[in-house]
Order: sequence, then structure tokens, then C-alpha cells
Amino acid sequence: DLQDPLKPNLEGATRVLVDRFEADYDVLDVVGSRLFLITDKDAPRKRVVAIDVDEKGPGVLTEVIPERSDLLESCTLADGALLVSYLADAKAELKVFALDGKPAEDIPLPALGTVPEISAAPDRTELFYSFTSFLYPATVYRYDLATRQNEVFRKPQTDFRPEDYEARQLFYHSKDGTRVPMFVVHRKGLELDGNNPVYLTAYGGFNVPLTPKFSPAWLAWVEKGGVFAMPNLRGGGEYGREWHLAGTKERKQNVFDDFFAAAENLAAKRFTSPRRIAVRGASNGGLLIGAALTQRPDLFGAAVPQVGVMDMLRYHKFTIGWAWEPDYGLSEQPDAFAYLFKYSPLQNIKPGTCYPPTLITTADHDDRVVPGHSFKFAATMQAAQGCPDPVLIRIDTHAGHGSGKPLSKVIDEETDILAFMWNHVAPGKKVSEYRGNGEGRGVAASE
Repeated sequence: DLQDPLKPNLEGATRVLVDRFEADYDVLDVVGSRLFLITDKDAPRKRVVAIDVDEKGPGVLTEVIPERSDLLESCTLADGALLVSYLADAKAELKVFALDGKPAEDIPLPALGTVPEISAAPDRTELFYSFTSFLYPATVYRYDLATRQNEVFRKPQTDFRPEDYEARQLFYHSKDGTRVPMFVVHRKGLELDGNNPVYLTAYGGFNVPLTPKFSPAWLAWVEKGGVFAMPNLRGGGEYGREWHLAGTKERKQNVFDDFFAAAENLAAKRFTSPRRIAVRGASNGGLLIGAALTQRPDLFGAAVPQVGVMDMLRYHKFTIGWAWEPDYGLSEQPDAFAYLFKYSPLQNIKPGTCYPPTLITTADHDDRVVPGHSFKFAATMQAAQGCPDPVLIRIDTHAGHGSGKPLSKVIDEETDILAFMWNHVAPGKKVSEYRGNGEGRGVAASE
């Protein structure tokens, strides 16, 4: 208690409320004698609890806002209320609750999107939040809890016309029947003739959720008439701890199966056909693309694995790789070796298979996923390629894993990658006569 001026130090004035590392506890604020927290204790998708700090002994959790089907991302105190941000099927929802947990109101958002930041104070009725989506750059909104007025506070100026495009969410079922969400962005009036070039990207790991955001690179593809698609694979953080764990260790194949089902669903709905699908992913997403190439080379028209983890038997021996063991497992363990060897991209390249046009990218100073992963994968795949489709590697110099890269380098890299993808899958472009079936021989591909 810092309120008593007669206590110049904290000796004897502190007591333990939580002392076990059995769950996450994020402190929100104190109202009176109640300390509010977010926790995943007995709630994989999180809940809001309170502890009475005046009570003697260890803290007793009292539930304020129970766990629900949507993932609780954040909570902020504002004007004597709790402002909660949920992730509902990978898109944001803002809700207001009274301090006793009773629902008060919903704050309407302009479209399906993401709320990266919320700024509020316990003694003020106004709050500010940022909102972004596939068609809208990050915009700051002001909301007044007293008047319920919701208005734009600051927004960037762009020449992009969102009214000419459509962003929607689809759902499909993976190999084992799991329901998976996927965002799709394209021009309005798109003809579903099975011939549209698709840019398909995903991640599926480390409890990281992929949510809508404004990306000039993605929109460059859509402005040229292509379709952008982003499924939310298991292994990510879109639905909390259980969704994450369903894509880890011996369950990692679920991630790849979710990705294959996304591509098949886009083809079944006549958005595109396999030879018109360009796939791209980075880091753990680069592993995803590497596994996609080696397991289903017939399903894609072009592939770009970026700074990918390609050697799953030795990844932990370099730089920070050892820290990924909770998601991947270690090859020194016999049971882990069995499943790692089964999907490791490097060890599953088959000589004589016709792999789709592939552009592997890395950087000479990448100290997270060392460039040796990409070097070995590129060399092995080039030697194994069973048809004339190119297998190239792009090595950036004086650059690392990606963060902090100068804008000039980002533009150069995006230009090369988008041009490569478009050149191989866009209508009117020449496509290979053959596609690999993953069994070491080329087979004729149907349009």
C-alpha cells in the first residue's frame, strides 16, 4: 500500500497474492480493494478475475468476466467499466462490461479487422483505439462511453479506393474435420471461373494470431486483379492455447493439412485452380511452405519460402533455435525424431519430382533462422528438380531475419517476390506442362 505516508519503505507492507507459475496473470488495475487481472488459469481462452487485496492470506480469485468461445485479447479500465477486446474467429470485437462483469454495450467497428491498441483511463469517459483491416490503413477512433459517439480521430491519406474491393471471411474443414477460418480479399464482381491468380499465405505456429491488416504488398496483388487469401491455421493464437497446441510437436501435420485444405477449398469454390495458386510464408511460415512443396507439389503454381526452418533435425543447433523446442520437439528424442523426419522439408525432397517454380529467400546476417537452412534446401531441391520449372534462391546482403530492414530493401524484395509469383500463376502466363505428384516422377497437369 503506497497510500500511507507514514510508511517510508515497503518492509512489512507487501504480501504475496499469486506465487505459482501455473498460469498467466496480467495485472490491469486496482479499484478500491479489488485488483483486476486477466488470466488463463482454468480458462485457455482467458477470463477476467479479481482479488480482494484487503483479505488476509493468499489471494483468492473471484471471476468477473468468465471465459467464452472467443479469445480475450486485452482488457482496460475506462470510466468505471471494463473495456474488453475479443478475437472472434480472428477478427476484433470491442465490448464494455460493468465492474461486476455484467455486459453493458458493444462498440461497433467499421469492418472485419484488428484493434492493435486501446488507450483509456479509469476516470475518463473517452477512449481511443486504433483499427486496421485489409482495405483500411490504421486509423485512430475516439469513443465516448457517456454519449456513445464513435468517430474518426486521425486517419492517413491514401489513394486506395476500398469501395472497389471486398474482404470477407470463409470457413472450411480440414482433413480431420476441424473448422478453419480464412480471409479472402478481391475486387468486387470477381468472376469465379477457376482462373484467378491467388496469393495464399499463412503461418500456423508459436501461438501467433494472423488478423486483418493493411498491407500495400497484398493490395498490389489485388489491384492487378488477383485474389489474396489468408487462412488461420492451427498452431496460431486465434483461438487460444488449445488451438496453438493442436499445431505443435507430433500434431504439426495438422498445420500443413489445414493449409492444403485451404488451397483445395479455394479451387472447389472456383476462385482459382491449383496451377494459379502462389504460396508464400516466412520463418515458421517458411517451414510451412517447405512442407507444402515436399508433400503436395501438385497443389501449387509457385512457392516462396522465406527465411524458413528447413532442417528440422538440426534446427536447435544454431543460434536461438533451441528456444523453439516447445513448438517442434527435439530430434534427440526418439519419438520426436520420428515425426520431425517425416515432415522436415530438407529430408523429404525426392529426386525426379517436378516441383513448382520456387523462389527461396534468406539473408546473409539472419541470426534467428540461419541462412544455412535455405542454402541446403535450395541446393538439394535444385539437384532433385525433375522438370524445367526454376528453383531460385535470393540472398539479401547486410540484412537479417526481417525486422528493422530499411524500406528500400523491403521494396526491392517485395518487387522481386510479387513479380516472380505473378509471372508464374497469372492468366495468360505460361505454366509448366508437368507437376510433381510427390512420388519421384512428373505427371501431366490438367488445367
